[in-house]
Amino acid sequence: MADNKQLACMTCVPKGLCQGKGLVTLKEGAWANNPLAIQMLGICSALAVTNRLENSLVMGAALIFVCVGSNLIVSLLRKYTPHRIRMIAEVAIIATFVILFDQFLKAFYWDMSKQLGPYVGLIITNCIVMGRAEAFALQNPPMLSIVDGLANGIGYAVVLAIIGFFRELLGSGEIFGRTVLSADWYTPNQIMILAPGAFFALGIVIGIFNAIKGPEPEEKK
Repeated sequence: MADNKQLACMTCVPKGLCQGKGLVTLKEGAWANNPLAIQMLGICSALAVTNRLENSLVMGAALIFVCVGSNLIVSLLRKYTPHRIRMIAEVAIIATFVILFDQFLKAFYWDMSKQLGPYVGLIITNCIVMGRAEAFALQNPPMLSIVDGLANGIGYAVVLAIIGFFRELLGSGEIFGRTVLSADWYTPNQIMILAPGAFFALGIVIGIFNAIKGPEPEEKK
């Protein structure tokens, strides 16, 4: 009888990544609650560095690295961090990963480091990273926190890459410095590589994203 009860309990345990929570967390951060397209977080860097696709990809990689690393450490230390100093500890952890990525760029990708300028350093104050550490990693185990950081980082990076792709393509007729739209028949739209173009591109991407996603259940009523 006891064996049958134990077997029944085992069959009730959710299967998959992080007992079934991993896939839900991944979908939530990357799509359903995308940090940029839905929550409208991290807009400053999205507007500042997306004039080229290469810049967008590097900034996206930086945010993924910092978000995953900081979520992991915050989660590991969540039971040992006094509540009154938790935010100071989170900022210190985030800053450590930002400095590591910034030093990596300076050592191996100096040209990109100069192009991004202070925007890598400003990841320390990015609402996405701090928000995930405070709202998720502080209450969840390490593996699930890694998935959450990865999901939100990917969600942000994908939107950045889409904006960077179209801004560079329409603004200069190039992608990764290679001509795609020939000057023989295409006149580059200079506004796309200027600040107003960033607002236009971001608004269009957010609009398309929300149109595909559809309204929330409560909005349908």
